[in-house]
Amino acid sequence: MIKLARYLKPYWASIVLVVSLLFIQANADLALPDFMSKIVNVGIQQGGIEDAVPQAIGSSSFDKLMGFLATDDQEILKASYTAVDQGVPGYSSLARRYPKAGEETIYTLNTAGASSRKRLEAVLAPAMVAATFARQAVAAMGEDSARAAAMLQGPMLEGMKSKIAGMDPAMIAQMGVQAVKSEYERLGMDLGKLQSGYILATGGSMLLITLLSVACVVLVGYLGSRTAAGIARDLRLDFFKKVESFSFAEFDTFSTASLITRSTNDITQIQMLVLMGVRMFFYAPIVGIGGVIRATGKASSMWWIIALAVTVILGVIATVFALALPRFKSIQKLIDKLNLVVRENLSGMMVIRAFSMQDYEEKRFDTANKNLTGTMLFINRVMVVMMPLMFFIMNVVSIVIIWIGAHEVAQAQIRVGDMMAFMQYAMQIFFSFIMLSFMFIILPRASVSAERLAEVLETKPSILDPCQPLAFDPTIPAAVEFKHVSFRYPGASEDVLHDISFRAEPGQTTAIIGTTGSGKTTLVSLIPRFYDPTEGSVTVADRDLRSVSQASLRERIGFVPQNATLFSGTIESNLRYAEESATADRMVEALEISQAKEFVDSKPEGLGLEISQGGGNVSGGQRQRLSIARALVKKAPINIFDDSFSALDFRTDAELRKAVRSKLADSVVFLVTQRVASVRQADQILVLDEGRLVGKGTHSELMETCEVYRDIALSQLKQEELA
Repeated sequence: MIKLARYLKPYWASIVLVVSLLFIQANADLALPDFMSKIVNVGIQQGGIEDAVPQAIGSSSFDKLMGFLATDDQEILKASYTAVDQGVPGYSSLARRYPKAGEETIYTLNTAGASSRKRLEAVLAPAMVAATFARQAVAAMGEDSARAAAMLQGPMLEGMKSKIAGMDPAMIAQMGVQAVKSEYERLGMDLGKLQSGYILATGGSMLLITLLSVACVVLVGYLGSRTAAGIARDLRLDFFKKVESFSFAEFDTFSTASLITRSTNDITQIQMLVLMGVRMFFYAPIVGIGGVIRATGKASSMWWIIALAVTVILGVIATVFALALPRFKSIQKLIDKLNLVVRENLSGMMVIRAFSMQDYEEKRFDTANKNLTGTMLFINRVMVVMMPLMFFIMNVVSIVIIWIGAHEVAQAQIRVGDMMAFMQYAMQIFFSFIMLSFMFIILPRASVSAERLAEVLETKPSILDPCQPLAFDPTIPAAVEFKHVSFRYPGASEDVLHDISFRAEPGQTTAIIGTTGSGKTTLVSLIPRFYDPTEGSVTVADRDLRSVSQASLRERIGFVPQNATLFSGTIESNLRYAEESATADRMVEALEISQAKEFVDSKPEGLGLEISQGGGNVSGGQRQRLSIARALVKKAPINIFDDSFSALDFRTDAELRKAVRSKLADSVVFLVTQRVASVRQADQILVLDEGRLVGKGTHSELMETCEVYRDIALSQLKQEELA
């Protein structure tokens, strides 16, 4: 994967933005359980009263609180509240909110920050609890209120304060909230409205946070998709460019089926990894770590539940991937094999049917298909087991949290809302691990795909242009010369061409003949530099081919391979493949030389006739003649016909050779063939036998001096025809 990391560089801004959005989304998602906890704890259980600091307090209650406070705390209380008497602006609105206050002075809370409010609560809550106890004690005595109040002075008051000081601060805070609620009731405040207002406000905040999270999800999905698609596009382009730069030696290393799989399926795996990874690799850790911090903040006594569950989940994931990882690594090779079988069947369908081998090919395909299917099924079975196990663990954890949490709620150690928030944080933590487990499903296969892509992208072509290529001298004729050339294929143990030397001059037709496998095609493949010679040199216009650029060399060559290849499009687009700016007259002339004009003119569409993929809608001879016409459109000084007349009848062959001699009189022409009749008029005939040049000369000279040529000629023609 690291080898392909450079493809992320152009998209760093999008990735940074995605990470920022994921951080916002994660924090938004982590905030929701806290708000839910507030709705339960404050909105439902406390009636919308957040703490033991009342927003307003009557003068009678204020004076009682002063009696339960130390001198310093009394000053804090006086500084925190402002007295609002009748006739003062704002009293009328307070009277409407607290209708039972009557003519009583109302003390309103000054604006305070969160830290100041916390300090004030620490002062007020014990005093309000003490005042509540005192009020309850007076009510229980049933005596004169003045005498009862007098009894609460001295030791009895100190004992009450001591008892309150020994209580849990959380319990004091909750009791203080109830005291505030009682004060609001005394003043006539609408507590139902207060409660519903708090719940609606908190719920509205949750809705806004949820919308923010949704917006982040949409933006992350959009940016992630663009990034993944862009990386896949760049990979495909670079992969295609690299394959285009390969020589035949590299194509011998990578099969066509494998290259197709790598450029499609493997790149799709990388795209999926980026698409999901951009989100999950960052979001899951943020949620996991943030969830642990917030969960322990809500109920620190239950941290061990999350730790135990995470340990079990990690064990399940490790076991699953120990079983599945080896199979992941073999999937892409199995897809290669399946593609190879499919490609061979589609391209060789006529041969398969001719030999009635459909059953054999079906079994061959079935074997490759079953191997791939079996591997995929094994992996899917393992992964299918993992998900139920994950959810089973999550449900068990939920039950344990409820069981332990209920006991702690009963003992007033935590509140119900905090227990519920702890459970939600635990679920978020587990889902983050589930998301990471999905990444671990994709990562091994994508890693293998990345290695396969890098293998191609890092392959250095064996044929490269020189650092400072030389230019062809236009004044020097484009003669082709082989000087003691030997060649062996990469990885082969012996040469296929041995010490070959000859020169082909412009205006001269050089025919190459020999038995099958004698090296004819290999020899002419050295001229356009599809391969480089192992020893010796090949020159064009007195320039060693390794000293010039491949583009400048191939601009001077018109090449017709053994297997005529046409591209989907029209006849005209196929002809222009050689020369985009070719005129109509030049294309017509090329068709006349190749003996294809009559065939083209017979079609109503003419040059606009659509050619199907591979030229499947024309005959072999027509396909061959169109391939020859395409090379002739180029008007190159060197023309190579590699067994290009094999699908032509003798009459068409003769007319084509005659037209070539007259129209290409100034060109170097190479004619590779196995027909003696096709080479009899050649200016120079090269005879190859097992990669060695065993004869060179004209037809009549070779009949006298070359036994191999004479044997080939006698096997094809009668004695009187050879004269």
